[in-house]
Amino acid sequence: VQLVESGGGSVQTGGSLRLSCAPSGLSVSDFSMAWFRQSPGKEREAVAAIRRDDLTAYTDSVKGRFTISQDKSKKTVYLQMTKLEVEDTGIYYCAAAPGAWAELNQPKYTYWGQGTQVTVS
Repeated sequence: VQLVESGGGSVQTGGSLRLSCAPSGLSVSDFSMAWFRQSPGKEREAVAAIRRDDLTAYTDSVKGRFTISQDKSKKTVYLQMTKLEVEDTGIYYCAAAPGAWAELNQPKYTYWGQGTQVTVS
């Protein structure tokens, strides 16, 4: 199983970015998929998650600004980020959890990508 993230970069406060995650070796239809981030000096935290039937969950700090979605035909998971804030800076990781809906429960996620850097200034 391999998860490959893309779409990170540098953006000014208030700007937007879209992250993509392309899993291989698994079907997004059989997993909970999520985005996590690790900001400088902080522990890794859950940002958003999506279930096979498109049920979603978000951490409070990104509600109304970030949207997680999936394209099953393209086998890709996206994180659309708008109204970006300096506090959103960090390495963003795509993760997959087998079995029942994992929501934002980090220990349930067993497959991880290498991460993509997002810098907001």
